Amino acid sequence: MWNVLKQKIWQWRGMIIAVPSVTFVVLGLRSLGLLQALEFPVLDQFFLLRPQEAIDPRIVIVEINEADVQKVGHWSLTDAELAGLLETIKQQKPAAIGLDLYRDLPVEPGGQTLANLFATTPNLIGVQKVGSSSDSSPVKPPPALKQRDQVGANDFALDGDGKIRRGLFYLEDEQGENVFSFGFTLAALYLKENGIEPEMTADQTIKLGAAIFPPLTANTGSYVGAQAGGYQVMLNYRGTMQRFQTITLTEVLERKVPSDLMRDRIVLIGATAESLKDLFYVPYSSSLTAPTRMAGVTIHANLISQILSAALDERMPTLKTWSEPLEGLWILGWATVGAILSWRQRYMGRPGIRPWNTVSVLFASGCLVTGGYIAFLQGWWLPVVPPFLALMGSAIVITGYVARSAAEMRRTFGRYLSDEVVASLLETPSGLTLGGERRKVTILISDLRGFSAISERLPPEQVVTILNLYLGMMSDTVNRYNGTINEFIGDGVFVMFGAPIYREDDSERAVACAIAMQSAMAEVNQQNQQLGLPAIEMGIGINTGEVVVGNIGSQRRAKYTVIGNHVNLAARIESYTVGGQILISDGTFRDAGNIVNVDRHIQVEPKGIKDPVTLHNVNGIGGKHNLSLPEEKEAFVMLTSEIPVRYTVLEGKHAVGTLFEGTLVSLSDKSAELRSDHFLTPLSNLKLNLLTPSQAAAELDDLYAKVLNRAATNPDCVRIRFTGTPIRFAGLAPEVSAALDRLRRSA
Repeated sequence: MWNVLKQKIWQWRGMIIAVPSVTFVVLGLRSLGLLQALEFPVLDQFFLLRPQEAIDPRIVIVEINEADVQKVGHWSLTDAELAGLLETIKQQKPAAIGLDLYRDLPVEPGGQTLANLFATTPNLIGVQKVGSSSDSSPVKPPPALKQRDQVGANDFALDGDGKIRRGLFYLEDEQGENVFSFGFTLAALYLKENGIEPEMTADQTIKLGAAIFPPLTANTGSYVGAQAGGYQVMLNYRGTMQRFQTITLTEVLERKVPSDLMRDRIVLIGATAESLKDLFYVPYSSSLTAPTRMAGVTIHANLISQILSAALDERMPTLKTWSEPLEGLWILGWATVGAILSWRQRYMGRPGIRPWNTVSVLFASGCLVTGGYIAFLQGWWLPVVPPFLALMGSAIVITGYVARSAAEMRRTFGRYLSDEVVASLLETPSGLTLGGERRKVTILISDLRGFSAISERLPPEQVVTILNLYLGMMSDTVNRYNGTINEFIGDGVFVMFGAPIYREDDSERAVACAIAMQSAMAEVNQQNQQLGLPAIEMGIGINTGEVVVGNIGSQRRAKYTVIGNHVNLAARIESYTVGGQILISDGTFRDAGNIVNVDRHIQVEPKGIKDPVTLHNVNGIGGKHNLSLPEEKEAFVMLTSEIPVRYTVLEGKHAVGTLFEGTLVSLSDKSAELRSDHFLTPLSNLKLNLLTPSQAAAELDDLYAKVLNRAATNPDCVRIRFTGTPIRFAGLAPEVSAALDRLRRSA
């Protein structure tokens, strides 16, 4: 059980780290109030996108626009003009009249008429300003209305961006007394006529009929540390002024009011003219152009409509919000969604960045915004920006984690595979798909000569040092010529040109790479000499042909490789080489062109190949590469006394058949001339036992050589090349090397 749990934890480690980390960061930013500036515009956009509601027939706005101000010719209205306005409205028998104009004691002519009108109109509500700020101070109400408690506060609660999204039911004045707001007072007056009066529940929540209006706190919704004094609610706007019936001041003063327009309705009188400066920014002010502002009287109308619709029409009383723990879980959930989408697409699935990865995260973001909008239509204000940041943040963190893992994976795989293969596995959509395709590929196979004998004599640490030095130099050379190292086979290197990326000059680069590899062996042996290690030699075979390229294996384990007869032929060609030699097939020679320099041709009949094969011995390449192998001149020394040997012909790695006898007639640094009565086929491999002149019957360690296709200087002899014995027979056993060197020097 514990092992299964550990496996699951490891499998989902990215999510386990990313989700809580991103959630903690987002919640931290939110708790500091840094996301309010982003969350409020989203709420404003929801208001703008919400379908328009029907006009509220219970409210009529008498607007004082710019034309009215010009028509009157002065501002403010005289007491007589205001009295005439109110008398005209009063004759329509409205349910309530809201005068959203500051008015102090009537002192002008006609003031007594206005005072009498104030005293005899019980459903007339005036305004006062209770709060104060840096650019405003309290404004007293008309005393006549104040005495009859027919006054409401027209203060607004401004958000940090200067917009009004909250409405007031009441607030405290300087004496600590609660003053009901202008809108709430008018709504309560209207509802009283319908048998509904405000109630205070046990948890100090205002209730009007069946509608309950929970108060807004300092941290309601996306608010953080908001000024929540008094009794505030989220404004659930009905809309702009077009959502209410309106009539101008001029029309009322000229008694052009339609009959029964105001009967049993709430009539609001307020300024909408720009010059009167009773305009505020609201959610509907959000626009791509210059934001428009809403008149204060319209904001009061929206609050009144919100209260009436909730109490009488069962409309949502206010925008509801979740508790902080629920909002935290909401953010955590979207962080998990982003992490899952990114983790599964980028890690659990095939590696690499694919369009679907981005599309899925963007689709989830769209679902989040759409879900928030649908919830808004149902009366809920859910956070959108914090979960969006959590969603995108977790996706980015996972992407960064996977990218870093992929980079580490690329560096790790790059030690075993070429950059092209790693890129194919990590970035190509079909990189891990089993299967293959037919393609012309040039195969280069190299192998050290006599390294098995060297590895048997040296400690394992020295063997590994030699191999690492050699393979490191060869890898760098192959990479310079854009070859793909398919694998290291012991002391051999299997290189592909044309897979996974095909280029027109694959064969040409393969030949140039082989020459560069042979030239690099001088530096390898120089470093070996400095470390007190033996020198080594390498043979290279190259073949070009059509093979099957692709991922071979099973779903659990696969390998990107090439298979086919031409791969086998390349291995056969390599087996014919001696140290420092490069043999290429006729297919490679034709494909690379006449820039390849060869000094001789060899006809061979490899095992498993139907027809004879022509091989070409490469000594250079022209064109842009302009490389050549150093000319090899061997100085043979005739032995004063021929060395008797006993040998057998090898088939593959095994000695089979009859033992033959012969003698070594002459020696060079790397080769010898062997006289024997038995016919030896060129390029065949021999296993020799050296018999010392003083001990004719005593055999020393085994010696391996290859029969060359070059003519010997002595008659009845064949030229053989010792495998792995450059420069004073360094690859042989010490006693054999010493014996041969002593004989050569004495001769």
